[in-house]
Amino acid sequence: MGMAFFSRFTFTALLCLLTLQLQSCLISSVVLVLKHHHNQKGHYGRPMIQTNQSSCSLFTGSWVRDESYPLYQYSCPIIDPEFNCQMYGRPDTDYLKYRWQPSNCQIPRFNGGEFVMRMRGKSVMFVGDSLGRNQWESLICMISAGLPPSSPTQILRGDPLSIFKFLEYGVTVSFYRAPYLVDIDSVEGKRVLKLDEIRGNANAWSGVDVLSFNTGHWWTHKGSLQGWDFMEAGGSLYQDMDRSVAMERGLRTWAKWVDTNIDNRRTRVFFQGFSPTHYKYVLFFF
Repeated sequence: MGMAFFSRFTFTALLCLLTLQLQSCLISSVVLVLKHHHNQKGHYGRPMIQTNQSSCSLFTGSWVRDESYPLYQYSCPIIDPEFNCQMYGRPDTDYLKYRWQPSNCQIPRFNGGEFVMRMRGKSVMFVGDSLGRNQWESLICMISAGLPPSSPTQILRGDPLSIFKFLEYGVTVSFYRAPYLVDIDSVEGKRVLKLDEIRGNANAWSGVDVLSFNTGHWWTHKGSLQGWDFMEAGGSLYQDMDRSVAMERGLRTWAKWVDTNIDNRRTRVFFQGFSPTHYKYVLFFF
């Protein structure tokens, strides 16, 4: 329950859209769409923000105190130690007592049992860095809190893919670690970040019903935290380049894959960007 506090807003919106729980208030969602990648002259177009206007906007509201929170306890066994602030001595708990409240509608309280009933036979996958991993763990804990302890589950931890299954309902919740989304290959012992290639990672994303992608702060890392030795773009190798340019090129590769391979009649796709770094407490800003 550490880093999740920073992303509860997006996570709450994702869950509501995902489970279609809102009966009386429709949702207004904002989706970043990287379409029209090239204009007729071959130049990149600007990303567009598309908004579905309706009577309830999940993205306008405030945090309100709710004494019934949190939705699960820090003893949930799937939480990684580096995310488990309470177990490792964080003294305050007030930050756990808040929920997101849209300005003009009510969000039903999350119910793990209802979630797996609505999602029976379906799959959810978080793809990205530790933000996605944290939300993967949080969703599993939230679902588990609403099910009897006897409900059978199965977990397969791996790198890059970890899978958790709620066997009784055929619901799969997975995490695929890909901090840059695009591929990293080993070439002559060097890690090459391939800004134009994504097939190596994307093979694992096909057929999933709900995909939540994130990428962000890994593009800024340097020194020992940098996850690559060279970048490759347009067939050329670079020791470095403007990181915002590199990230944009990588995201356009990802967006092209989404446009080409995702059937939006079956699969819902979400994207979120930067999460706070969490290597030292002094790097957090509340």
